[in-house]
Amino acid sequence: MGNNVEQIVECVPNFSEGRDRAKVGAILAAMHVAGVSLLDWSLDADHNRSVITIAGPPAAVREAAVNGAVAASRLIDLTAQQGVHPRMGAADVIPFVPIANISLEQCALLARQAGMELWSRARVPSYFYEAAAARPDRAKLEDVRRGQFEGLREDVKRDSSRQPDVGGPELHPTAGASAIGARRLLIAYNIFLDTAVVATARAIAREIRASAGGLAGVKAMGVLAHGCAQISMNITDFRTTSVGAAFRSVKQQAAKYKAKPVRGELVGLLPELALEPGSEWMEQLEGFKAEERVLERRLENPLPWPQLTEMVGAASNA
Repeated sequence: MGNNVEQIVECVPNFSEGRDRAKVGAILAAMHVAGVSLLDWSLDADHNRSVITIAGPPAAVREAAVNGAVAASRLIDLTAQQGVHPRMGAADVIPFVPIANISLEQCALLARQAGMELWSRARVPSYFYEAAAARPDRAKLEDVRRGQFEGLREDVKRDSSRQPDVGGPELHPTAGASAIGARRLLIAYNIFLDTAVVATARAIAREIRASAGGLAGVKAMGVLAHGCAQISMNITDFRTTSVGAAFRSVKQQAAKYKAKPVRGELVGLLPELALEPGSEWMEQLEGFKAEERVLERRLENPLPWPQLTEMVGAASNA
């Protein structure tokens, strides 16, 4: 590879805090590393989760991600944290994604390096998943996170097969453990139904997810969010199963329960190739602006890094 070729890696850390803007602001401030672009960030109070998207040169992105995870380990106490989203760590998931002139295998190496650095600096252990997995039974994130923080905390004490890949063998007492991986682009997409019956959302999620014989490349769970039943999805291969196909399947299943999708939500960014202008699912995205939510456009025009004082001020005024 030539010396003049710019490598770009995306990283999308998920933190187990979606209610305290000051804490998320401190994590963002820690992640502000020279050369790293901020593409997107969001908080969700019901999921009690924040998702931050950054991109840039591999070493700088790795440093930013580890900085954020170290800050999260100081700020987030999982023994006092609750939300509808499964979690096992303060910095719960840290995926590295190849964007330009870098391979998935190189991103897996970044993930391994990040795990070792996080243990060295914060004594938070890590599990490697997807392309970075050190063991085949840890390729799937849901297998790694089985039991969540509370269950995993006990499992590692009595079952050596559940102990971390780096660090441990026990979890950090308040920050748990991080799942660090390398993967292709995925689309995090939520659909809200016109019902508050969470059992309906869970039944639909069971029908559509790949692990139950549903849609290829789709992970789904049903939760109650913002007072509505929600199908929360990760579409891991949008070329095989488009967002539109996932929406149509949810709509079809919901009709069996006399329910229908009324609103859509993206968490993070959407690749340009996934856009379907004029489609029903895109019409249901509230306030969608392509220049803000499409990955390629955000890479060209990244967000300004917010000042910590701005975040604290917003928190006090909320």
